[in-house]
Amino acid sequence: MNVTIILASYDSGHYHGGCGQGPDALIAGGLTEALKLAGHDIDVHDIGRMSDEQEREIATGFAVCNAVSGEVRIARDRSRFPIVLAGNCLTSAGAVAGEGADAMIWADQHGDLNTPDSSTSGFLDGMALATVLGRCWRPMAAQIPGFKAIDPARCVLVNARDLDTTERQLLETLPVIRTECPDWVVAAQRLKSTGAERVHMHLDLDVHDPEDLQANRYASPGGPAPEQLRQAMCGMAGSLPISGLTISAYDPAFDAKGDVPPLVGQLLVDLLATLEKS
Repeated sequence: MNVTIILASYDSGHYHGGCGQGPDALIAGGLTEALKLAGHDIDVHDIGRMSDEQEREIATGFAVCNAVSGEVRIARDRSRFPIVLAGNCLTSAGAVAGEGADAMIWADQHGDLNTPDSSTSGFLDGMALATVLGRCWRPMAAQIPGFKAIDPARCVLVNARDLDTTERQLLETLPVIRTECPDWVVAAQRLKSTGAERVHMHLDLDVHDPEDLQANRYASPGGPAPEQLRQAMCGMAGSLPISGLTISAYDPAFDAKGDVPPLVGQLLVDLLATLEKS
């Protein structure tokens, strides 16, 4: 399979800070070699540093989305499957735009459904899915080339468990498809019934149970083991038209033994094999 890996090494506006170190760490941990060994043709493109020298969280975060959108579109135009390695979850807004995606699978321990009106922390990445669903930052998102908000009825939220009160209340009113990994079949069928044609898959690595795999500073109990997540993601990939993938939020400072890169490599090998068959 022809694959383009796009590196977006930012965390909250900071280049190579925190989870912004994750993309390079995944590559250094053998990700590219694992995919090549599995027979895939791999290109790696780094969006580099944005022009905002002040590294403002909001301005830089959306500049990253703009750059990612362009790289993803180039990959798609060349019939290559785009995989974005990102520090922040908001980066998926750029991937969605570049793919022209009309549906979303969002695997994350958090809901990322806060807005500037509901957030008490002001953390932009806690508003990432809300942005993709068109619930906030609309003028900024509208500047991402090709961006169109995803209908909440075409969003599968996987294993979200660390939710703010306002997020829980919002999910009671939105038609978002919530699921746990073992129930992926029903969730995939519901999403397929919407007529979705291009589904972006977003994987925040902190969705895992931290007892099995801790990818960053956030460690909410519960969540799937790596094998459970692999089965669910590959299962959905085999039954839905996946247009691209984002893997986010890996901070190597919390992975002293280097467990994450080989697990991500195996996940991607299996996922791409599934896509080739579908």
